[in-house]
Amino acid sequence: MVEGSMTQGAGQGPEVERTATLRDFRVPAYVHEAGPYVRSTHPGDVVPPSEEARPEGYTPTQRDLPVINRGDTVQVTVDPASVPAPQPATGPGPLYVVGDVHGYLDELVAALQEQGLIDSAGQWCAGTARLWFLGDFTDRGPDGIGVIDLVMRLSAEAAAAGGYCKALMGNHELLLIGAKRFGDTPVNSGAGTATFQAAWLLNGGQKTDMDRLQDHHLQWMARLDAVEEVDGHLLLHSDTTAYLDYGRSIEEVNDTVRETLTRNDADEVWDLFRKFTKRFSFRDEGGADAVRSLLDTYGGTRVVHGHSPIPYLLGEVGSEDGGDDTGPVVSGPHVYADGLAIAMDGGVTMAGKLLVQQLPLDV
Repeated sequence: MVEGSMTQGAGQGPEVERTATLRDFRVPAYVHEAGPYVRSTHPGDVVPPSEEARPEGYTPTQRDLPVINRGDTVQVTVDPASVPAPQPATGPGPLYVVGDVHGYLDELVAALQEQGLIDSAGQWCAGTARLWFLGDFTDRGPDGIGVIDLVMRLSAEAAAAGGYCKALMGNHELLLIGAKRFGDTPVNSGAGTATFQAAWLLNGGQKTDMDRLQDHHLQWMARLDAVEEVDGHLLLHSDTTAYLDYGRSIEEVNDTVRETLTRNDADEVWDLFRKFTKRFSFRDEGGADAVRSLLDTYGGTRVVHGHSPIPYLLGEVGSEDGGDDTGPVVSGPHVYADGLAIAMDGGVTMAGKLLVQQLPLDV
């Protein structure tokens, strides 16, 4: 196992009651109408691997990260009698986080079942457990809309059981919203003219997702928070300090992001998307100081993020031509930046691992 890596364990739903520390998420009635999980039947369009895409210096007019042609999805054997997540005698339930899913619904279901968060029918069985998704539900993988539908349903089921399931805004949520709202409308990319539609296609946009995207999916994505602090963990999607551009408190950042989407200005949304695509701020020299700048501003003792696949953070990138059947070896979350950052994107799009992790990590 790579030094600094850890193995193992998993957000937006209504709270049972308002409190001073938990934001009240209202879930519309249609969420309750979704049935149990069924294996994905929408494989989507396979995105060809990029010729030579390097994440460093990325601009959103180019493909973000290479997409590995995985063929069929990796099947994970899961005991249908998985033990439900442990429940404390008093106080809030255990805390879990989920890394980038990118449309890999079957892998997500298997990982949640393995942690005892959902049962063999795909329904919430974790009682008062608290589950946070770190964003990027769609693109690259076969069933992004199926992933969103599952998260929305689990939000309602978890709330009814006294727990919660919530989610953060990722750059691919912004990209999908932009592609649907603005399409081929030209935007000023800072490096010439670009469009959301072109960027979405370059970064793994799936036609089947766009065909099934409905207004309630868009409304749900548009009201996601960008940052939250839970039990000393500062949760965010991207490993960047760009969040500081949007406010000096968690509430201010989240309000600014929502207001930007509400104004519906293509250039403003593009700038938000562009900043959320930035990565690797915590990886190299000065990375720990970058993490501290976020912690000092928003609170918490450790950042937990998705966005940048662990194989890239470690310099262990899998084959781009699909010739390497094993893919990158990801045993669990990657702890780095002087122990101040936890990376949760296991590289599921490149035959890595979809990570669901219980916090805190014992490091």
